[in-house]
Amino acid sequence: MAPSNITAVASSIRVFLLIENRLLRESLVRLFRNRPDLLVVGQSGHPGATARRVLDSQCDVLVIDSLETRWFPANIAHESGDRASFRVVVLAMDSNEEQFLAAVRSAVTGYLLQDASASDVVAAVRAVFRGEAVCPPQLCSTLFRSFAQAAREMPVQSATPKPNLTLRQQQLVALVAKGLTNKEIASHLNLSEFTVRNHIHRILKQVDAINRNEAVEAIRAHGYLISP
Repeated sequence: MAPSNITAVASSIRVFLLIENRLLRESLVRLFRNRPDLLVVGQSGHPGATARRVLDSQCDVLVIDSLETRWFPANIAHESGDRASFRVVVLAMDSNEEQFLAAVRSAVTGYLLQDASASDVVAAVRAVFRGEAVCPPQLCSTLFRSFAQAAREMPVQSATPKPNLTLRQQQLVALVAKGLTNKEIASHLNLSEFTVRNHIHRILKQVDAINRNEAVEAIRAHGYLISP
């Protein structure tokens, strides 16, 4: 093989066609062979295919014409005990919202309907190889609605409770915000330096801060009026 041909093969997108319909499979083989950046590294109807065969092809993109979950990367990896890094494009699908969402949950990143053209298929393979997702516009809106509904149904996590600072602690934090040392704060508030250190230690724990500045910012964020 000439060096230029070797380079072309090395830079090609490796595609495995797992298409039960023989006419469709052979048409895709001819289609991809006419694209210099696409290389068919394997083809099969469903009955003759195995997870090991798909993995051994080292394909970048697996193109299938059904939503049999055993062909999705996670399931192939589980069955074979090996890592599956390829992406999946499914063809000839119905515009069924539940079917589409099931495919998305199974990590399918390319979803084409029955009326997809040859150029649509080629574009989808290239897109998912680049890490993009492909789906019909009408189903894209389904995905957004599903995500929004899931977000609404998620339990709301309670925010961090506001620290209950005493008046003395608020006075102390205000002096910390001004940059005073423990000794200066003790003198200002007529307290012992030991008491000031204890107050600061308790305040740090209350707001889960690792230093004095972080504590001041956290307390400000909770609505306390701490002057700089």
